[in-house]
Amino acid sequence: MRSFDFSPLLRSSIGFENLNRLVDFAARGEGESYPPYNIEKVGHDAYRISMAVAGFKESELDLTVQENVLIVVGKAGEPGEDTREFIHRGIAKRAFERRFQLADTIKVVGASYEAGLLNIDLKREVPEHKKPRKIEIGATEDRGNVIEAPVSQDRIAA
Repeated sequence: MRSFDFSPLLRSSIGFENLNRLVDFAARGEGESYPPYNIEKVGHDAYRISMAVAGFKESELDLTVQENVLIVVGKAGEPGEDTREFIHRGIAKRAFERRFQLADTIKVVGASYEAGLLNIDLKREVPEHKKPRKIEIGATEDRGNVIEAPVSQDRIAA
């Protein structure tokens, strides 16, 4: 029996399990894998995206949410800005744009930059009308299809 690995489909989607939308999004292509990132569930309805953006300043990073897509952009400085001469350059600092498809119920609640990691906090906020609610079952009389009308004495005698 052949098994399928769906983990590439789940890598950049947070908060929903609708396979059709995941497949459609994955078919558009994931692009390259720079910068590396993690997606973790940190609470019941809380998630965090951690991106390794070593070498970037906070001012060189831009976060935008547009139509359920979180867009993270890193702008590398101009080539002539850095006057250092590298013998070996193993820390990549190149411009990037990374997109994450968000479910309708996922909201970006904050971001922080610490120790070369950009942390983006997300929360699932389900509207009241979409939350499950308990429906009480009440007893009713099953009277069938009965039409009630006043009964006259003439009909009773007949």
